[in-house]
Amino acid sequence: MRQLRPYPQVVVTSKAARSLKSGHPWVFEGEVLRVEPAPADGRAAQNGDVVDVVEENGTYQGTGLLSQQSKIRVRVVSRNANDRFDASFWRRKVEWAWEHRKVAMGSLALPGCEPDTNCCRVIFSEADGFPGLIVDRYEDVLVSQVGTVGMQLLRPTIYPLLVQVLQADGVAIRGIYERNDSPARAKEGLPLHKGFYDFAAPGAVAEGLDVPALPVPDSARVLARENGILFDLDIENSQKTGFFLDQKYNRRAVRNIAAGRRVLDCFCHVGPFGLNAAAGGAQFVRCVDVSQTAIDLARLNARANNLELAPDGSERMAFTCANVLEYLPRLRQDRQALRQEGGPFDLIVLDPPAFTKSRSTVRNAAHGYREINFEAMRLLPRGGYLATCSCSHFMTRDLLAKAIAEAAHQTNVQLKQVEERQQAPDHPILWGVPQTHYLDFFIFQIV
Repeated sequence: MRQLRPYPQVVVTSKAARSLKSGHPWVFEGEVLRVEPAPADGRAAQNGDVVDVVEENGTYQGTGLLSQQSKIRVRVVSRNANDRFDASFWRRKVEWAWEHRKVAMGSLALPGCEPDTNCCRVIFSEADGFPGLIVDRYEDVLVSQVGTVGMQLLRPTIYPLLVQVLQADGVAIRGIYERNDSPARAKEGLPLHKGFYDFAAPGAVAEGLDVPALPVPDSARVLARENGILFDLDIENSQKTGFFLDQKYNRRAVRNIAAGRRVLDCFCHVGPFGLNAAAGGAQFVRCVDVSQTAIDLARLNARANNLELAPDGSERMAFTCANVLEYLPRLRQDRQALRQEGGPFDLIVLDPPAFTKSRSTVRNAAHGYREINFEAMRLLPRGGYLATCSCSHFMTRDLLAKAIAEAAHQTNVQLKQVEERQQAPDHPILWGVPQTHYLDFFIFQIV
């Protein structure tokens, strides 16, 4: 006799079934025909529940987490009907995710520097089978962002497992800081908050799990090293989880070509591209960002790494708080201002925020990418170098390349490609899920 399943069932359209068969894990609101009680006991589905996804003829398509207030109604976490969604299931997924980071990054550290897994993304949402969950490691602190109700309810299971799996591998974690302050949480009906997770609070650890006593840390400032460079991170107030780990190896690529050059680091945040350029032997680096807080932290990071001054005592790194979209045209139009800022420059880095977060604004975004690349190319001499990127999956690699090519044509220069890169491998790209491929990065010589 066929065993009755214990999970409520979401009956979906044939369109949804085709998408799931192709490997995509999402079922959208308009693809749900109806939600039925669990066959085993008649239990009705609750928000955040584990649910089976089936076609009208009963064909099983996977099991996922229900989000009753989201347009993405179900996010599939397994296509194996034999899986049981207990702590052992989630432990396996945490172990697989951590093993991926060790395999993909374990041998890539710079000579004499810290392992690259000391600062890395441990969990990357759908790419690791944890839809809506981001977890970044900064030395002995984890920073999480929870964007779905299913993951919100699973924190008492997943957080202790993260600590246990890392501890078993010799990595001691002293706290998990939650950056659950994204307005996107409202789409799931979740409140906004940020702060260290209190493992001693009632219900904070799922029954049957054991986690070492983790007193709540008293500070949200973390000292972390990446590519041998020390960063003072404010995980409470900085963007995202406090740092942009996805550019780790792209920053190293800039470092490799920076020796002897005068570098302009645009949208610098807390200075990682600029600091890598200085560590790579740049003659001078100017870091620019619209956030005074970011500029202040970038300056502190330069001093902490003894990179602010050159060996002869001359200024090696300088910092400007300005809107890059206004700053670049001003330098192009005012040669005196260019000299005052340390130019002319022969290496410019463009690391802008995502200019589009929806398909409807891609055209405007393409214009923005074209304009900033045009301005950078106008400032660079023949033989100079441009490092440029986009961090929006809606701005695909081909759309970005088209915008850059149009900027080159407009500037009357040619681009000799040095490198084409993507996000670091701790932000894995899951084939069949285009949303996981979001960062494209190019280095060109201007000829």
